[in-house]
Amino acid sequence: MKLHGYFRSAAAYRVRIALNLKGMRPEHLAHHLRKGEQCAPAYLAINPQGLVPALENDTGAILTQSLAIVEWLDETYPEPPLLPKDPLRRAKVRAFAMALACDTHPVQNLKVLNRLRQLGIPEEKVTEWAAWANREGLGACEALIANEEGPFCFGPAPTMADLSLVPQLGNARRFGVDVSVYPRLLKAEAAAKEMKAFADAAPDKQADAE
Repeated sequence: MKLHGYFRSAAAYRVRIALNLKGMRPEHLAHHLRKGEQCAPAYLAINPQGLVPALENDTGAILTQSLAIVEWLDETYPEPPLLPKDPLRRAKVRAFAMALACDTHPVQNLKVLNRLRQLGIPEEKVTEWAAWANREGLGACEALIANEEGPFCFGPAPTMADLSLVPQLGNARRFGVDVSVYPRLLKAEAAAKEMKAFADAAPDKQADAE
């Protein structure tokens, strides 16, 4: 199994956590996003979107989109589960994860920020945009789990929600967001970071870290 990614990519970070939780050790192949390596013809043949991550399974099949990869992993390697069995709870976990992975992260990712720069937006305003996107998404997610006991987002064990949350909080800090206003999210993050699977997936633990 091969994981195409980049140490700072929040989407690849999600998948690294999932793989670690499942006890899997794929070969890691780095594509430097700031150098545009994700747009090289060889990689576009793997993922035409020119995004990371992409996962090649042991049969050579290629999967893209982090949450789709996580769900495939969960269905193929069901222990420990990353989604609850109860349909309503599953929907709630998916909704939380999508709020971050689909509505928050894409708006502040490198591709969008580079387009803002191309349009002549000053760097200060580009950073403000990214911080705004993070505040919007994290604020909504704080409310979504306000009444969940935890310590993780949805109970006593990590789910797809937690592996979406931890990378996004890292992004928010990088853009100067005061995350102290999200105590329930920080509670879940603290529980996650006590686990080796999360700690080993962190950007600063990756071989391609700058």
